[in-house]
Amino acid sequence: MQRVTNCIVIKDEHILLLKKPRRGWYAMPGGKMEQGETIKDAAIREYWEETDLTLDNPKLAGVFTFSIFDKDELQKEWMMFTFVSESYQGTLTKDCDEGELEWVPIDKINTLPMAEGDRKIFQHVLSSNKNEILYGAFSYTEEYELLSCRLDPPIQD
Repeated sequence: MQRVTNCIVIKDEHILLLKKPRRGWYAMPGGKMEQGETIKDAAIREYWEETDLTLDNPKLAGVFTFSIFDKDELQKEWMMFTFVSESYQGTLTKDCDEGELEWVPIDKINTLPMAEGDRKIFQHVLSSNKNEILYGAFSYTEEYELLSCRLDPPIQD
């Protein structure tokens, strides 16, 4: 099972997001863990590789499994560890190989094209329970249409 980490950086009522060219969807900067890394080390390294910013003491916000199905057959599965940070060092790169980096106002997050599971993660992180870790399992089609999700604690829509 593949393991990935990412981080939601909140600064001045904005969140730094990565607009991926393939679908035009927004995502949290991050990527695959390397052999022997801790999840926190991976989150810091991946964030730096995509943004040139070094995270200051990111906090774990969620642990998730993602399953991709073709009809009823499992095609791919991975785990994602999402962190949150309100502090970083460095200057944002102008050239990111993964897509376009953009500081998005918090009140615009729900209007952006993104995976529905990510939308639920943002909802949790930006809620009053942001100090509580969210655990979840998301199932998608190969076209990334959300089939189901289980969240603990549940999120009120």
